[in-house]
Amino acid sequence: MKLSSIPNIKFLDSNNFFLIAGPCAIESEEMAFRIAEKTIEISERLEIPYIFKGSFKKANRSRLDSFTGIGDEVALKILRKIRDHFNIPVITDIHNENDAKLAAEYVDILQIPAFLVRQTDLLVAAAKTKKTINLKKGQFMSPESMQFAVNKIVNSGNENVMITDRGTMFGYQDLVVDFRGIPTMKSYATTVLDVTHSLQKPNQDSGVTGGIPDMIETIARAGVVNGVDGLFIETHHEPSKALSDGKNMIHLDNLDKLLSKLVDIRKTINSF
Repeated sequence: MKLSSIPNIKFLDSNNFFLIAGPCAIESEEMAFRIAEKTIEISERLEIPYIFKGSFKKANRSRLDSFTGIGDEVALKILRKIRDHFNIPVITDIHNENDAKLAAEYVDILQIPAFLVRQTDLLVAAAKTKKTINLKKGQFMSPESMQFAVNKIVNSGNENVMITDRGTMFGYQDLVVDFRGIPTMKSYATTVLDVTHSLQKPNQDSGVTGGIPDMIETIARAGVVNGVDGLFIETHHEPSKALSDGKNMIHLDNLDKLLSKLVDIRKTINSF
């Protein structure tokens, strides 16, 4: 996939990793714009190609009383407003074939959640929108098995596809990142490392997923060193009050320092 196929993406000549970042879910217009504005300021200064992310709804939740969204079209209109106001690409995840058609009217990239990446009808519907497709690697899948998910997109007439590794289940309540899979997946498609979801602690007794945000920098550094094309980072100005995945997000105030370090590492790697 060529990044240039994504509308309005900038700094393609910077030889940097690209960044998919934003809140887990769209909670309000004010919060979405606040996060987008800060992240854009950082990415432009560091010349990082940037894509704003935010889920318009959260269909995969541990409990019935978990937050799922503020309304599908309400959230999608906020995503489109961010795209048009800042002139940047935006991405959101979809959960069924109807979502694919609906979300494609508002965003530039459709994301397939990890738990759904084997669902053929969903992948085909997403591919047929002709939008760029981001396939989250299932926590239960090998790097090698992702070639078949990629093939479902490509064989449906859409070559604009990327893979995002978000960790592999290690027992019932932990995830690990197997960096041996990065070159394997890069041989199939553009490859991204999700450095926040890969630090989740799933299946907690409370029904609320935990996380280890203090390890985000460690995983991100390793990803850049091992040649990932892009990084996926969820961030929030008040993670403790976030309505979804707050326990594994990086605080917005810490994003600048992290990305600055990662850009320096990338420059060093590029010099070899």
